Amino acid sequence: MSTRNDDFPTDSPAVVTCGLPYANGDLHIGHLRGYIGADAFNRALQTLGQQTAYVCGSDMHGTPVAVNAEQEGVDPEDFALEWHEQYEETFPKFNVEFDNYGHTHDETNTELTQEIVRTLDEEGYIYEKEIQVAYDPDADQYLPDRYVEGTCPYCGEKARGDECDEGCQRHLEPGEVEDPTSTITGNPAEYRERPHKFFEVSEFSEFLTEFLDELEGTSNARNQPRQWIEDGLQDWCITRDMDWGIDYPNRDDAEGDDLVLYVWVDAPIEYIASSKQYSERVGTDTFDWEQVWKGDGEIMHVIGRDIIQHHAIFWPAMLEGAGYNKPRGIAATGFITINGKGLSTSRNRAIWAKEYLEEGFHPDLLRYYLTTTGGLQQDVDFSWDAFQEKVNGELVGTVGNFWYRSLLFAYRNYEGTPDAEVSTEVHERIQDAIAATRSSVNDYDLRGVGRAATELAQFGNEYIQRHEPWKLTDESPDEAAQVIRDCVQIAKAVGVLLEPITPDKSQALWEQLGEEGDVSETHLENALEAPPRTFDEPGELFEKIEDDRVEELNVKLADRIAAAATDDDESEESTETESDDTDAAEADNMSDIDGLEPLADDRISFDDFQELDIRVGRIESAEGIDGADDLAKLEVDIGFETRQIVAGIKQLHDLEELPGEKCVMLANMEKAELFGVESNGMILAAGEEADLLTTHGDAEIGEKIR
Repeated sequence: MSTRNDDFPTDSPAVVTCGLPYANGDLHIGHLRGYIGADAFNRALQTLGQQTAYVCGSDMHGTPVAVNAEQEGVDPEDFALEWHEQYEETFPKFNVEFDNYGHTHDETNTELTQEIVRTLDEEGYIYEKEIQVAYDPDADQYLPDRYVEGTCPYCGEKARGDECDEGCQRHLEPGEVEDPTSTITGNPAEYRERPHKFFEVSEFSEFLTEFLDELEGTSNARNQPRQWIEDGLQDWCITRDMDWGIDYPNRDDAEGDDLVLYVWVDAPIEYIASSKQYSERVGTDTFDWEQVWKGDGEIMHVIGRDIIQHHAIFWPAMLEGAGYNKPRGIAATGFITINGKGLSTSRNRAIWAKEYLEEGFHPDLLRYYLTTTGGLQQDVDFSWDAFQEKVNGELVGTVGNFWYRSLLFAYRNYEGTPDAEVSTEVHERIQDAIAATRSSVNDYDLRGVGRAATELAQFGNEYIQRHEPWKLTDESPDEAAQVIRDCVQIAKAVGVLLEPITPDKSQALWEQLGEEGDVSETHLENALEAPPRTFDEPGELFEKIEDDRVEELNVKLADRIAAAATDDDESEESTETESDDTDAAEADNMSDIDGLEPLADDRISFDDFQELDIRVGRIESAEGIDGADDLAKLEVDIGFETRQIVAGIKQLHDLEELPGEKCVMLANMEKAELFGVESNGMILAAGEEADLLTTHGDAEIGEKIR
């Protein structure tokens, strides 16, 4: 964490946001992961006593919406509003409770967007330039982003007009795509000169460097943008040739009458607009949006990993240029895979939001899975088998089992909470869990929040098993009462700590304890307050998922994927160009959870292992490779010689800090050439964050790993 910020809670109001969903398709668990994660983080902040507002909205503009509306023969506004309304209905069904959920086409966002753009223009950060824009002579129109396909000028892969979605993932400006083709007619497009407006992002390099130094959240949100700054920031074209969007303010040139603002101008401004709408509804005495966005408030964004550049470069530069507050934290999540393969809506390899609900599963089960399987920024693999294992093992076997057995014993023997004081051991254990939760929230660690609660429940199970109160009721009734008093207090504490992740189930426990009000309105310290003296007979709050149910779900998923594959085979469109990853248009606004890779089925012999020449090395130098987003060139001393190695760690490590660090290297790896640079070996690292393997003791450089 940065030293500039006080720990939560602070005296200033806070806003938590999540990347806006494009209003152009059904929601699936890849989307839900971000919105649930941001909701849980917002609730967790509130348990600390932080004043917050959780705001979001539907992204109504952009070419994906315009293209899909055109294909369906409807007005883009009507098309987007239909999806917007569906999202408004769906999110609450997963206990995602926005304080305000708007959309980018409403009056508030339109006025704020034009006001901010005017300010940037007046401050000298916007200029006009003639650029090459794709034009379809057959359709007699200029072509915005998604109406153009071609070749990425950086990596040579197939690319859209605004992004190399199948290759290096770079953001592309108008005119950069090579060999452009019109998606309207399928014919080659031609480039023509056209005046457009540019935002001078390059002027903010120093500010953005300092901003990233102070930024909280996930490391990928801090590290990836540094390379873009080092490579030299490019100014952003902020207008597009299309009708659907927010007009550029004060347009006075006839040739530009059909230009609208680029979707990434007005989309993040919806965060401000939604905050303003919330303030207008509840009053500034309750929540003051201007204190957050123009004063000393706290701003936290939960976003998808693929829109880090927009939120950590473009957005803070806009805010700074227009005189607004900058974000305190950005948490960039990873992607979702299904059964070890990329989520693909085109192949129907997805778990849809409505499908999950139709199967009758409680939303808190999915919330728990998505927030506690791993940290925010790692990818997570979803399978019905893993879902069953986590629910049955942790929610049913640990949390639910402890809640039920403790409260049932208390009810049957004492008709509620026994008249005894909480023991010192249990009081201290609950205090430790509260401290762990507080620390996890300040570290943007939702897995830690869940772990603090479930580990406390596990302690409770061990505590009750160790003391066996059922044997003490006759022999030592006072001791039995003491044990059950402790257990009821632990049960209450687990409910309070787990509320951000499982709000419905925590509320159900709250009511079983005879507590009044809403558990969501409590703070962490309430975990130590005495439960009501009496309560009714409890019920079991979690239900085991049976094997035959999982088998049925697996069959359904396999059948859907097979049917989609058959449809692809029968269509004229080749499936070879499709990506296994989530469709790019949806991934843009997807809001990570660490799923461990399964163990390999194939075993190797000891002789095979002996053939691996693994050595201790020391990194002598490290520098990024021009044109490669992820690759770095390392010089590694392995005792006998110094090797040049290419590693995909450019955005995951501060390269300037690596020289002198020990590493573990596979020395007899075949040579390879990456981006024109020879790699002679491979350094070993763990996980998505490329945690470099090293040695614990003083192993000599060049020593062999055995």
